[in-house]
Amino acid sequence: MTISDVAAHAGVSPASVSRVLNGRRSVDPEIVRRVQASIAALGYAPSMVARSLVHGRNTTVAMVVPDLENPLFQGILKGLSLAAAGDGYRVLVADTAERVDDEETTAIEARQRCDALVLCAPRMPEAGLRRLVERVAPVVVVNRPLPDLDVPIIGVDYVRGIRDLVDHLVGLGHRHLAYVTGPETSASNAERLRGVEEALALHPEVRIDRIPGGSRPEDGEAVAIAVVDAHRGGVTAVIAFNDLVALGLLARLRELGVDVPGELSVAGFDDVPMARYATPRLTSMSVPRAEIGAQVWARLRTLMAGGPVEHSVLYRPRLEVRESTAVRAAAGARP
Repeated sequence: MTISDVAAHAGVSPASVSRVLNGRRSVDPEIVRRVQASIAALGYAPSMVARSLVHGRNTTVAMVVPDLENPLFQGILKGLSLAAAGDGYRVLVADTAERVDDEETTAIEARQRCDALVLCAPRMPEAGLRRLVERVAPVVVVNRPLPDLDVPIIGVDYVRGIRDLVDHLVGLGHRHLAYVTGPETSASNAERLRGVEEALALHPEVRIDRIPGGSRPEDGEAVAIAVVDAHRGGVTAVIAFNDLVALGLLARLRELGVDVPGELSVAGFDDVPMARYATPRLTSMSVPRAEIGAQVWARLRTLMAGGPVEHSVLYRPRLEVRESTAVRAAAGARP
């Protein structure tokens, strides 16, 4: 069914039907009535593709994420979607499943179908990312610093977050810690490692070992044996790359008979909803996921309207102390 069919049924011109569909106030009320009656009778629905070609936009934006199973990205997506809906926009999402080589192609294809793009925690090398953001503008980047590039960045201060988490554990008497690292290609993992180095500079009496990990619960389970070995070597507290890794680690440590936090304190990052329901409840650094999404939309909307690139925002995470961290036991190592 086309506009021409509606026009023939209503006895008006296709141009009149188009004006009615576009809400033009200058159209004769009788023509509006006839066109609307014909639309209802024929079951006509405007083609979104055709309308996007006419207007140069389709009121959709795309968000590309490395892993949609991660509640951090889900929370950001929800905040973005709610804010965009208030302006009549929809958000489409593409998950690259941590495949770095697919990110550029996925982002370009998504941008071709939408009015603008959000790149959430992209993993690709910086040189490629810089070329990409110029190609797919308007674009907002989340959780990936790009110094001296004219593009809005919304992120989390992972450096300060790790420092605050180390301060918390040091305050509980822990002096030998371990950090379970994230994906090697993750820029936020690099920022966390920078936080580890700054924490060591502030606390020269502290030692922080690094244990290769990942970003998913199964990575936390897989690293549990290495964590137990580190505990036998004197480690009394562990910081996981994120809450998902920490939750997987907690589950496996419980199976191995390790008392958390009696023998070993465990902390995560992001404060995902499941963190407060873990056993024991997980100490974590809280990130304002929905607020990040809303700020992303505010900047994307400005860019789409032809406005300037607004200043970048870096959120400082908030420490949420729960039962998974406690005062270091008098005996430093597990027997």
